[in-house]
Amino acid sequence: ESSPLKGGRGSASLVAKCKMCSRENSIDIIQDSIAVYGTSESFQTIVAFDCRGLEPVDFSPRACGKSTFEDVSLTDLEWTDYDEKANVPVSILEIEHRFIKL
Repeated sequence: ESSPLKGGRGSASLVAKCKMCSRENSIDIIQDSIAVYGTSESFQTIVAFDCRGLEPVDFSPRACGKSTFEDVSLTDLEWTDYDEKANVPVSILEIEHRFIKL
């Protein structure tokens, strides 16, 4: 989704007006940066943002994009299921995130 910026300067994923100075700030998802998380144990970049006047401080994982499993919900910050094709349990637990300025 996208919201228009004031003055017809384009659009952004999130547009917020500062209550103190009335400045319009925005965060936009850089579309070519969206990636699928792999199986590596190390941190991986899954999305990049263009931040103007705002700085993300928290991340709330949600099921989106292409997935092998249906109805994956990370609202409780964990998910478990059983892979019947591989005959193994699968899970997403102890989600950690960090923001890195580029």
